[in-house]
Amino acid sequence: MFRNKLLFSLAFIIITILSCSNIADAATHTVKQGEELDEIAERYDTTVYTLLELNELADIEQASEGFVLKLPDHIQNKKETAEKKETLDDFEVVSTLTVEASAFTAYCKGCSGKTAYGIDLKKDPNIKLIAVDPKVIPLGTKVWVEGYGIAVAGDTGGSIKGNRIDVFVKTKKIAYNWGRKKVEIKILK
Repeated sequence: MFRNKLLFSLAFIIITILSCSNIADAATHTVKQGEELDEIAERYDTTVYTLLELNELADIEQASEGFVLKLPDHIQNKKETAEKKETLDDFEVVSTLTVEASAFTAYCKGCSGKTAYGIDLKKDPNIKLIAVDPKVIPLGTKVWVEGYGIAVAGDTGGSIKGNRIDVFVKTKKIAYNWGRKKVEIKILK
């Protein structure tokens, strides 16, 4: 008799733990005072019927204040997707664009080597810097450029309008080799 009670108690504890772990993994909503089930269903883009069935409720009156409603799986998947943010070298990726990219150097006829952002490229020829349209990418923004790396948006240019950038390189030869091409960029934060 004692053994049966012990086995029953252990089985009950295991089932309770498993049930609670499933609830913790699932998306839930705790019903607040004055909330109606139809409002909750609308908020989570589901139906009252789905909430009743999922929570094994006979009618809407059972979902009173304090009741923890299990929500459909698609709610959990949306939450997980929203929580997963793309990162790159400890920066959060804010957006991704495809742009036309060319290259420039500080050593051309008429080039001062000073950027619109106030950086002296001749003093720091190893800097990763791009020229941008500040209406598209504000000056000072960190940007990852395909085939170039992480750079700062530190200059503007007469022909740099819209989704166009210029990448800074050390020499004319490197600039000519870069050419003009479509690249993916990621705006970082």
